[in-house]
Amino acid sequence: MVPRVSTREPTAIDQLADAYTLALAELDPIEATYLGISGFDHLMTDLSPDGLAARNDHHRRTLTALESTPPRDQTDVVTIAAMKERLGLEVELFDAGERFADLNVIASPLQGIRDVFDLMPGDTEEQWGNASQRLNGVAGSVLGYIESLREGARGGLVPAVLQVREGITQAEELADPASSFFVEYARDAKIGTDDVPASLRADLERGALSAAAAYGELASALRELAAEAPIDDACGRERYALHSRYFVSAAVDLDETYEWGLEELARLKSEQEDIVRQIAGPGASLAEAIAVLDGDASRKLHGTKALQEWMQVTADQAIAALNNVHFDIPGAIQKIECMIAPTQNGGIYYTGPSDDFSRPGRMWWSVPPGVTEFNTWREKTTVYHEGVPGHHLQIGQAVYNRAELNMWRRLVCWTSGQGEGWALYAERLMQEFGFMGDLGDRFGLIDGQRMRATRVVLDIGVHLKKQAPAEWGGGIWDADKAYNLLRSNVNMDDAFVRFEVKRYLGWPGQAPSYKIGQRLWEQIRAEVAAAQGDAFSLKDFHTKALNLGSLPLDVLRGALVS
Repeated sequence: MVPRVSTREPTAIDQLADAYTLALAELDPIEATYLGISGFDHLMTDLSPDGLAARNDHHRRTLTALESTPPRDQTDVVTIAAMKERLGLEVELFDAGERFADLNVIASPLQGIRDVFDLMPGDTEEQWGNASQRLNGVAGSVLGYIESLREGARGGLVPAVLQVREGITQAEELADPASSFFVEYARDAKIGTDDVPASLRADLERGALSAAAAYGELASALRELAAEAPIDDACGRERYALHSRYFVSAAVDLDETYEWGLEELARLKSEQEDIVRQIAGPGASLAEAIAVLDGDASRKLHGTKALQEWMQVTADQAIAALNNVHFDIPGAIQKIECMIAPTQNGGIYYTGPSDDFSRPGRMWWSVPPGVTEFNTWREKTTVYHEGVPGHHLQIGQAVYNRAELNMWRRLVCWTSGQGEGWALYAERLMQEFGFMGDLGDRFGLIDGQRMRATRVVLDIGVHLKKQAPAEWGGGIWDADKAYNLLRSNVNMDDAFVRFEVKRYLGWPGQAPSYKIGQRLWEQIRAEVAAAQGDAFSLKDFHTKALNLGSLPLDVLRGALVS
């Protein structure tokens, strides 16, 4: 891998940021694996109160050091601003007790402990040795997590009962030795086509049973916690504002954003209905347009192998078409691997390249059990979202720009508002660049954007207990009204809709950050264009923004609008 050439020498701020990152990797080995930082794959993260406190102390020490380390150049100024915003919010969340109530249906330690094994390589005996050590460390991590949840309960902060009950179900599934992921993971261990050595297999199986048993203890602890869990799903304005700032990475007027969400939802509904008429004729319903698209054999894929191949071809074509026209894409980023995920929960996600690009960026498609047919009109915009010009270009460019970005800037600094906001913005860019001329593909694009607008209304409405419009039941938003809103604005099966509502109820501020982030990206672009006038170049704007890496949106605006 050839990094971007720069004459800039690392500064004291860069050294501080790199030291922070390496120490963070040691304190949080699970995160180190996600970030692609080698040397920690055999370890598990300490999720006990002491472990949480150690990481919080690390944040505080770094914030203190930032105050006494002067910037040498503008890059340092941006790094300082970004680190203060991110680490400062981590401290706020810890002090508010939120890290001791970290439980939801999709993205909490309950899932993270298991999910990290998806990124564990298994090509050599050494790598399976790392996996074995990590498996044998799962129990300690889970037991520490239980301690932290109990500490949160003693402090009066317990996740809502819906999240606790769903957590019990997930923990029980991982605890069942007959079907536990951990047991299957150990059982399927191979080096190529060969079995792992017998002693190593014994270690793997021992760790798997220990991990499953620990999840059994977690299920029991959650059943105890359920007795104290509040019935109300809403987290309230004060807690919501903190979580919103964390996920969006900008302070927004929540009341104005809620009203904008309602307006954006109505606008996108109208835009989609116009496409419906073009697909299925005047007076046609949304369902009739979907039936036309689903009935088109040219838009249908059969089996996960066909899905994976289509993903790869579509992603590669986008890279080839955009390179040297709308973006200058470095060679290291021109490779993306499209994968069918080993999990089966229906999620679609991206994992970035390792710092040396030995592990490429990957797009993962988690296919639910029994799903064997796929419709390309639904999914093309998702390939652009996860691939290029979406996450793969954005994250890969930051990793590639190691000559200018320290390790924290290129690997650690990630916010949902900036990152997911860019990916939604990238979907719209593909329409702007002329890649969404097909009515079906454009229908899929607007369908996804409509869902994201719905999430703004739903999430803010429920957690802030806003007044629901009459068409959605009037009165105060609650879980039932949230379900009806989502059910009426997405084209997905009922099981997915119900899961999504549970996700939003338990992860306040996260889901709206996508659409709010897109809005802020568009506003920043408009501000830069207005300031530069005829000199404005969209390609140059994107190049500068991507070379800055992932930044909090308030910091990004300051770096670009000048």
